[in-house]
Amino acid sequence: MERRLWYALRAAALPWKLRRQHPIGRRIVDFACPSCKLVIELDGGQHDAEARADVQRTAEIAGHGYRVIRFWNNEVIDNLDGVVETIRRELAASPTSP
Repeated sequence: MERRLWYALRAAALPWKLRRQHPIGRRIVDFACPSCKLVIELDGGQHDAEARADVQRTAEIAGHGYRVIRFWNNEVIDNLDGVVETIRRELAASPTSP
């Protein structure tokens, strides 16, 4: 799913620089926009059972000044355009947006 979203984000030609598999602290996030301090995470079915770990992970990433938004893999499959649009809106709403 990450690859599918990555290609869609690149095709969208967003004015922000996004990084894939970006390290933040001791974590590696799916996608990040360092200039906007936004992290994008994709969650599969296993994350439903690991909700507590996701909360801890989000708190740790937030400790580095990042906001985290999450999407389920099925959202990327069923509504890729909507996911990209949500990401675009989140980036545009960032106080450090270009």
